[in-house]
Amino acid sequence: MRVAEKNGPKAPKDPTKKKPFFFIMQGKEIYGAPAQNGKGIQFIYENDGRLINAARLSGNISDQHMLDLLKTTEGFKEMVHSIGVSVSGRIPDEKVKFVFQMYGKNPGDPSTEITDEFEIDGMERVIELKNVDWTDTDFEPGQIRFEFDKPGIQALADVRFYLNDGFTAPEQPIESMVDFGSKNYKDMIKRSIMQLGNTQRLERIIEKAAQGEDVTVGFIGGSITQGAGAIPIHEKCYPRLFAQSFKEKYCKGGKVELIKAGVGGTPSELGMVRFERDVLREGTKQPDLIVIEFAVNDEGDETKGVCYESLVRKAFSLPWKPAVVLLFAVFSFDWNLQDRLGPVGVQYYLPMVSVMDAVTPQFSLLPEDGRVISKNQFFYDVYHPSNLGHKIMSDCLINLMDEVNANHGYHELEEKQLSKTKPVIGNDFEKVELLDKNEYNKLKKKYKITMLDEGSFDSTDKQLQMVEMDSEITPVPEFPFNWAHDENSKGKGSFTMQLSCSKLLLLFKDSDKPEYGTAEVLVDGKKVMEADPLKVGWTHCNAVIVFNEKAAKSHVIEIRMMKGMEDKKFTILGFGIVE
Repeated sequence: MRVAEKNGPKAPKDPTKKKPFFFIMQGKEIYGAPAQNGKGIQFIYENDGRLINAARLSGNISDQHMLDLLKTTEGFKEMVHSIGVSVSGRIPDEKVKFVFQMYGKNPGDPSTEITDEFEIDGMERVIELKNVDWTDTDFEPGQIRFEFDKPGIQALADVRFYLNDGFTAPEQPIESMVDFGSKNYKDMIKRSIMQLGNTQRLERIIEKAAQGEDVTVGFIGGSITQGAGAIPIHEKCYPRLFAQSFKEKYCKGGKVELIKAGVGGTPSELGMVRFERDVLREGTKQPDLIVIEFAVNDEGDETKGVCYESLVRKAFSLPWKPAVVLLFAVFSFDWNLQDRLGPVGVQYYLPMVSVMDAVTPQFSLLPEDGRVISKNQFFYDVYHPSNLGHKIMSDCLINLMDEVNANHGYHELEEKQLSKTKPVIGNDFEKVELLDKNEYNKLKKKYKITMLDEGSFDSTDKQLQMVEMDSEITPVPEFPFNWAHDENSKGKGSFTMQLSCSKLLLLFKDSDKPEYGTAEVLVDGKKVMEADPLKVGWTHCNAVIVFNEKAAKSHVIEIRMMKGMEDKKFTILGFGIVE
């Protein structure tokens, strides 16, 4: 008798996975940073060209029509059939919620959230867009979020876009490992030194470490110095990596204290105002080394370098003579401002390190022709380095220390005397100080503040830009001692202050909330500017120059809500003032 052959399980039909696709994330490190609700969350913003850049770098997309479709929700829906998501981690039974959120055209518009929740087991889940209930006010792809039940979870994520019929995708790149010990890697790092300058102050740091003493390293800059793109941000950011590497290489028993003062989205125009508060703050040791990184944040600086040079001179002139190093980071389109800002370092014989000079020449090469790292590997997104990128930035700074150590005692250039050196761009704000509620009593006499009437700005805003400082993961609020106009205000009328100074900056809070409105600023009764907190579009600290005069004199400053916006919110974070 013939026995019927038993059939085995059939492979499931999966037409979605047969569609062409491209990556927008491949092996991307994510981390559940502590959220206010006690959970962990990783934000990855995709607006303002970030998604297009991800398609270029991670998905190898060069077709301009396909890239243009990613600018809008309608274009995205036309091209993308479904989204494939996989997340892998050390604990596969942990769950993650994936959220792809559209943005509306105007702040506060309702928008679609494409979501799925699953285990972080490395298995791909496919979300078909035909099942999404779209919102009429969707305008553009906005952000991706990975939400965990608890903070501290680290994982790797892949996100693919499967394409509708009629679209094709190029071959997807498979990245090779970065060989940190190779000659090509070492040559790449060596290219980062723009100028050694006078190295005496750096030599003293190395000597101090060799004698077993503690060393304090300080960093001030934008989001890259804050650690954006590093996973987790407090452990893998370049300042933390540098501090650890310096300790391992140069310290003989002493510690390395880290002062990290990077604030996302802010230029040296704000950095110079918060320098004393954030880098020289109470409870920390005097920094032996100060690294200044604003080369990709200062495009919008209204002084075109005066604020930057003012900050550099402020750091260089400190009485204990810390070493000052100028660091020039890079964006994914091979750009920074070192041509504008580099002359400042030349003028004062300061050591300068350019990450752009190190990495960009090799980006266009193939691996067999000497490429060390691809753009997709170096960048986490269009603006920020990945963990590999942060390591390279740290290695560039360590290479500077190695060069100084190797040439110990040889000084081609004498140290500049700041009092005898004219600024190359300008130093109008070298003596700028922060005035807020906390500093008011200390500065009241110096600046002859004879009147300060809060008016309707008598509340305190607690929904502020949050920043991870030093080696901490828990973020702290920026400018908590503020004056806020909101629904809880009990006073009426304008914020009014009379003081004597030569220069004044207004620091105010940006927001993406429609309940915020524009305030107007008057000096001695004359309107000089309007401050619109919705212009930037996210919770952020903004600094603008109200006036810049040669000599100090008494002025009456008035800030009031514009007509018709009295019921809106506005937050004065503080002021920058020069005697």
